Amino acid sequence: MIGLIGGSGLYDIDGLEEREWRHVPTPWGEPSDQLLFGRLAGVKCVFLPRHGRGHPTPPSRLNYRANIDALKRSGVTEVISLSAVGSLQEELPPGHFVIVDQFIDRTFAREKSFFEAGCVAHVSVADPVCPRLGDALEASARGLGLPVTRGGTYLVMEGPQFSTKAESKLYRSWGCSVIGMTNMPEAKLAREAELCYATVAMVTDYDCWRDGHDHVTVEEVVRVLLGNADRAKALVKAVIPALGAPRGRARPAATGRWTTPSSPRRNAATPRCCASWMPWRGVCWAERARGPCPLDPHQGPRGPWNPGYGCGRRATGRANPWKFR
Repeated sequence: MIGLIGGSGLYDIDGLEEREWRHVPTPWGEPSDQLLFGRLAGVKCVFLPRHGRGHPTPPSRLNYRANIDALKRSGVTEVISLSAVGSLQEELPPGHFVIVDQFIDRTFAREKSFFEAGCVAHVSVADPVCPRLGDALEASARGLGLPVTRGGTYLVMEGPQFSTKAESKLYRSWGCSVIGMTNMPEAKLAREAELCYATVAMVTDYDCWRDGHDHVTVEEVVRVLLGNADRAKALVKAVIPALGAPRGRARPAATGRWTTPSSPRRNAATPRCCASWMPWRGVCWAERARGPCPLDPHQGPRGPWNPGYGCGRRATGRANPWKFR
């Protein structure tokens, strides 16, 4: 199942069949809004408006853990994030789409991990996005004739204020491509939850580093924002059927890593697909609260959401709702 997270200007997805808004409770609190379930070209999808319908929640107040958890327990395995950003490079004008491949996290007032005291895990985010999702997004965008750049660094600031000119020029000197307020810790949490994740950053304007920026009107920014939202909806309609095409069911290998039936063990020629190859060294949820899990005494690579390992139960004793279906 494919999950879609809509940023500013994206509060619904057109063309969904069997539409149903559902409330999905999580142990981490309430997500930003109800989730919209449906099918697009026969493919099951779940849409979450990141800021809620009507945009009532600012970036620093978003419950990122609840948002990712709600998608995970709904059966989502792949997440496409659509985000409005400012440009830090002359060659990325308003209306341009960037399929980013790196992030710099400058946020400081957000809960950034599912793992807390009692359950410690260190997860690599060296390559934070899924190249397979990026390939599909790039192909669909080019097929629609959208202005798109593959690759770039997204600087995530805390907000809600925008940058000073000194900050904006500093981020440019770091080689950053775009700047926004929402993709962290979202991408990190998706990695912890073993979800394939990709971001489409939609440029609305140049950040304040550019001479003449102050002359950009609010009306112009809104016009670009709405135009980006329409193009993003077209991109979603194009990419979902491609991602929903059969490609073989994934399964856990003996090493605790996810593989496809055609390549049961990873080798140098096997492409990495973000969370698909994550070698968990965490512990199951039961161990978090009451020590070694009596239901699974065996040692080995296990994770709190890994379907092939661990006891698959939370500390409450209930079956783990995140277990793949």
